[in-house]
Amino acid sequence: MKKKIVIIILLIVGIVCMGLVLPESEEYDYLRIHIRANSNTVADQNVKYKVKDALVEYLTPHLCNVPSKTKAIDIIENLTPTLEQVCQNVLRVEGFNYSVNIKINNEYFPTRTYSNTTLESGYYDAVIVELGDAIGDNWWCVMYPPLCFVNKNENTMQIKYKSKILEWILNLFN
Repeated sequence: MKKKIVIIILLIVGIVCMGLVLPESEEYDYLRIHIRANSNTVADQNVKYKVKDALVEYLTPHLCNVPSKTKAIDIIENLTPTLEQVCQNVLRVEGFNYSVNIKINNEYFPTRTYSNTTLESGYYDAVIVELGDAIGDNWWCVMYPPLCFVNKNENTMQIKYKSKILEWILNLFN
């Protein structure tokens, strides 16, 4: 009888705590992208967005289904020369001839909300794209999980959620 009461109490606690369900730990492992404009002139800011569009278009098929941040970083590292060339091509077409530098670095980002996902301020690994002097306003987003690099045919991200309490309760029956 005591075992049944304990199970019922645990089930009630488990149901109440379902609102506290957290994504699996891998979901907390983000890789951001940060594009820094050459300056704050209108022309440099406009070309920054053209570079962003070209990078997003190029990277989307490579990153929309990556299984981990580590794999996303591997892809970026292997594609870095090509990504720099994509940026250079945009700059050249738009009449700019300053340099492009792409690196992966751990940097501070302020709090930001994407759809229904909020990333708290803090240090995150990021792909840094520096255009020219890279002293202008910037654009940034999340590459992994792909919040700005998603397959346009997929309307939702598939995130796995798990509850430690629910797992513990289910293990009581096994």
